Amino acid sequence: MKPSTSTIAVIAVLIALAFAPLYLGAYPLTLLGRVLALSIAAVGVMVVWGRAGILSLGQGLFFGLGGYALAMHLKLVATPKGELPDFMLYNGVEALPWFWAPFASAPFALAMVLILPAAAAGLVAWLMFRRRITGVYVSIITQALLLAFVTWLNGSQGLTSGTNGITDFQTFLGVNLRGPDVANGLYWVTLLFVALALGGTALLLRTPFGAILTAIRDNENRTRFLGFNPAAFKIAAFMLGGLLAGLSGALYTLHLGTISPAMIGTAFSIELVVWVALGGRASLIGAAAGLVLGQLAKDRISSAAPDAWLYVMGSLFVLVVLVMPQGVAGLIQSRRRRPAPVPTPPSPLTREVTDAV
Repeated sequence: MKPSTSTIAVIAVLIALAFAPLYLGAYPLTLLGRVLALSIAAVGVMVVWGRAGILSLGQGLFFGLGGYALAMHLKLVATPKGELPDFMLYNGVEALPWFWAPFASAPFALAMVLILPAAAAGLVAWLMFRRRITGVYVSIITQALLLAFVTWLNGSQGLTSGTNGITDFQTFLGVNLRGPDVANGLYWVTLLFVALALGGTALLLRTPFGAILTAIRDNENRTRFLGFNPAAFKIAAFMLGGLLAGLSGALYTLHLGTISPAMIGTAFSIELVVWVALGGRASLIGAAAGLVLGQLAKDRISSAAPDAWLYVMGSLFVLVVLVMPQGVAGLIQSRRRRPAPVPTPPSPLTREVTDAV
């Protein structure tokens, strides 16, 4: 089977990205690694919103769970054995909290990066969808849960370092995070996870699971009447979105060297939705590319005109809603689809001649 033009283009882009450390400087490469890590969360938004039709404004909750799960391990590794992390000492904490202790183990922390966000997403989805909560109510509930999580982080200075966040990481799995070659290695690891997330999600959505999600998005009641349980499929999609957000948060924490409540607030979750909408919420590549290009543009524009950035982002979102509801990817696909010519029915005389022959 001959590969399509879009497949060839994606492979070419991945190859170009793989060789990026050879032609990019230190700062552009670090920035590209960060936005590639964020693109994994965009893939999760595409599954939840674009395929299942669930608009979640709380993906920052699951992103933060993944980031904090890894940050807790990195902080414990950087702390001398038998001592408490520095921010706990400053706040008068006398013993390591019980939920911190297991994160001293690297396998446990790495497992929690995926399990904790997926389990939290599954619990939230089960509570909502078993009661058939849909539409704007889902957006309100997810955003409220995110606000509650951020408020708890900010107020728990002795447990989470509050608004300062967790920082000062030194090693991960025995590798010095401040070494000269760590940036390139971390970039390639991130790119590998991006490729796995895109490829694995694409294969999953081509199965009957993906088809049923589409049916639920288009007409949930009809899907239910056909004998399927929409709640179960929506919970599974929400868990996948949470898992991908958690993985994204952990990789982003490694790149940035810190995690704080300011990084996972409502602004972050809304930005995710904006970039996915711009790229195309019905397309995996469109969602990931929309976030990458949007974040790169944000870095340039916000550096040149900090006060204008929010107006630019708002204008882009309004433009997408009014002119390109399916995003850039949807616009490209619609132009590629050429309506097949409608055959002209033969005249009676032509039919008589054909029958005679």
